[in-house]
Amino acid sequence: MRAQVPDWNSPRARALIAAGNTGGLIRWARLERGWRQIDLGKATGYSASAVSRLETAERPATDLDMLKPFAAALVIPPGVLAAVLGVTPVQATTVATAERHAEPEEDPMKRRALLAAGLAVPLSMLNNLDESLALLPEPSSVPTPANLLADYRTAKALFNAGAHARLVEMLPNLLATAEACAASGEASDYARLAACYDLATEALSKIGRYGASRITADRSTTYSRLSGSSLAAAASARAFSIVLRHEGRTSIAQRVTLHAAAQVEATGLTTPAQAATFAQMLCTVAYTAAEAGDRDRALEMIGEAERAAALLPEPAAGPQSFTVTPASVTLYKVGVLWSLGDSGAAVHAGRNLRAAQFPTAERRGRLHTDLARAYWQWGKPEQTAHALLDAHRAAPSEVRDRPSIRAIVTDLTQRHPHTSGVRELAATARSARS
Repeated sequence: MRAQVPDWNSPRARALIAAGNTGGLIRWARLERGWRQIDLGKATGYSASAVSRLETAERPATDLDMLKPFAAALVIPPGVLAAVLGVTPVQATTVATAERHAEPEEDPMKRRALLAAGLAVPLSMLNNLDESLALLPEPSSVPTPANLLADYRTAKALFNAGAHARLVEMLPNLLATAEACAASGEASDYARLAACYDLATEALSKIGRYGASRITADRSTTYSRLSGSSLAAAASARAFSIVLRHEGRTSIAQRVTLHAAAQVEATGLTTPAQAATFAQMLCTVAYTAAEAGDRDRALEMIGEAERAAALLPEPAAGPQSFTVTPASVTLYKVGVLWSLGDSGAAVHAGRNLRAAQFPTAERRGRLHTDLARAYWQWGKPEQTAHALLDAHRAAPSEVRDRPSIRAIVTDLTQRHPHTSGVRELAATARSARS
């Protein structure tokens, strides 16, 4: 098992700190140490069940007397503990390696400015979307299934191209049209409405609007149930799991995806759409299991997904369909191994993947950002920089709009300014902000 001081500057740690997710941070730090819950319990004087309750608490833990022994056992710096409790702003820490001790102290204001800059979606558009989720506008065109399908395809193409600003701009009307079409209460209309909310959830989660994405995910879940379609339910569960993972509720995300996968499997997988959806859900289950620290299930499920993808015919188009290929499953495997902390294995798994294997700019960019995350976790800044440059060439929005990737860019430019590729990456980031 691993026995190391957690990297409090890692994207995962910083996301948990920024979210105020005390339990999630403790769980992540425990896994980074290679400890079981019983091991942490012995180190702190608490039972394994008490550790479990702390890690999965619905409300953030704020009892300092209880948290202090956990902070000591997990080597949580005082500044990190204060930040996750909301006492002080998030700042960088330098406890993980000797190399970081030798680096100049980071300017917190400069870091926050770098992380905030470059987002391509104007705040006015985001505020307009928030308002529309509270009170949907009237559709701008006649709400017919044909018009809705045309708008959905346009929105999906924008997502695939990484055109997040244009997508966010059209989401209020897309959702309003879908809601109006579903007023008749037909099952197929509910399925289409759920698909529109799924697309909104994925887009909002990608650009870091987690509060809004939770609203869209909840609505999709409701409408997919009303549709009675196991495929619609699976798509909604996949989108919902993304939101739950960002909230640090990985155990619940795992249960949600497992239940949805079982429902799809119960259909008998007699159609190509059912088979493709099941393969996609196996990938999702694998990733959520990895995020939950369930290594055995994660590896088992990604192996099942590889076998299922090898048997799939060419994917069919449609609002509820998934495009699943052996290459797309391998890309999921990269993410699974990264999430499990096996960065070298993640890079090895993705060594033969090529951008040409992925049909959309979003997926091509994701290929390079997933490899960049693995290289960064592995402590290889040069390879990280070049992977991020490749990602920017393929899909600039994958680097510019995703908070976790922007955080890596910021860390790279501040900690390794003279490493090959970093100067070019910094220049690229500056041009994107101008």
